Parts: sequence; structure tokens; C-alpha cells
Amino acid sequence: MGIFNTILNLIFPVNCLACNKKGEIFCFNCITNTPNAERETSRWTFALYDYRHLPIKKAVWLLKYKNKKKIAEIFAESLYGKINEELSDLSIFENFREPILIPIPLSKKRLRERGYNQTELICKELIKLDTEKIFTLEKNVLIKIKETEHQARIRNRNERLKNLIGTFGVINENKIKDRNIILIDDVTTTGSTLNEARKTLKQAGAKKIIAFTLAH
Repeated sequence: MGIFNTILNLIFPVNCLACNKKGEIFCFNCITNTPNAERETSRWTFALYDYRHLPIKKAVWLLKYKNKKKIAEIFAESLYGKINEELSDLSIFENFREPILIPIPLSKKRLRERGYNQTELICKELIKLDTEKIFTLEKNVLIKIKETEHQARIRNRNERLKNLIGTFGVINENKIKDRNIILIDDVTTTGSTLNEARKTLKQAGAKKIIAFTLAH
């Protein structure tokens, strides 16, 4: 695999999205010094990076639309640290133990068009990193049952909320009943998608729900 990647890098050179350094799509120095998300989110949502930072926006776009799985690996490493940091307090003070990772799903139509779900890719990388088995992954519990307009194309907050009503459903409710949940998404703006997913999971019997996103 190492030789294969070396050959690929010779044919299709990879440069850091931030500093243009050769050989890495996002070098350690740049990802370490990327601005943290500072805009306010709901108290149960945690975001890593500031989406207004151009390299982050480019990285998310490449992951979302160009299947750049290496970006999922890089983001997962940072996200894993953030999750562990928050869980260290939550597990003690709020009994938030043995959580289930649930990626925000795509509709069947969008999944066919894209061929993959970028949040599921991130979750799979998180599971690889989780050698202590802190959480488990359930990728076929929360489903998207309604085709919706892209949230980014809707400027009005009320219209965003209306667009998402009835979007999600739950199958295999027994897997999440009385369980703690960690929702994973790529970007949050108004939080409408996460709120609707949370509401759906709560109605299906989930216990406590928090969310982590790459950017805000």
C-alpha cells in the first residue's frame, strides 16, 4: 500500500490545502494551527473548526463531493481528541457512558448520486481510532426518509426549519432505546439538521444526545 501511494503521489502530486507543502493533503502544522470554531452553537453541539477558514471549507468540499477519504482520516484524528475531551467530563457528571455513534444520513437518491456518505466515512475512521472501545457505531438506525433542498441554498432560518420537518426516521428502535447518542455531521450552520435528527431520536427512545461536527 505504501509503494502504491508513493506511485500515486508521483503521478498525481498532493499539496497541503493550506500551505501548499508537497506530500500531504493537510500537513500536521496547518491542521494544528487551524482556527477553532468560535461562533455559538447549542450547548449539546461541539464543532472543531471555523468553516470561514478557506482551507477547511476546501477540505470539507473535497471530502463531501470528491470522496477524498484521506481527509476523513485527518479530520477523525482531531475529532477523536475532541470527543474524548468532552466525554471525560460527561461520563462523570452526566453519566454519559457507552455512547453510540450515529452519522447524519443522506437520502437514498443523494447516496446513489454520490456513492458514499461523508459522515459515515468519518465515523468509520473514529471506530478505527477507538482502541479502548469507548463507543460503537450504528449506521443503519437513523435514516433520511424525505428528499430535501440543500440547507446551504436556503437563506431564511424559518424556511430551513420547514425544509427539515419530517426528514428523518428511525429503524431498529431497540438499538437506541435508553442509550446515549453521539451524532456526527460535517458542518453545522443554524443547527437545524442536528436539531431535527435529535428530536427524531428522542421520540424513538434515545437517552441523552450530543453532536460533534467538523466545522461551524
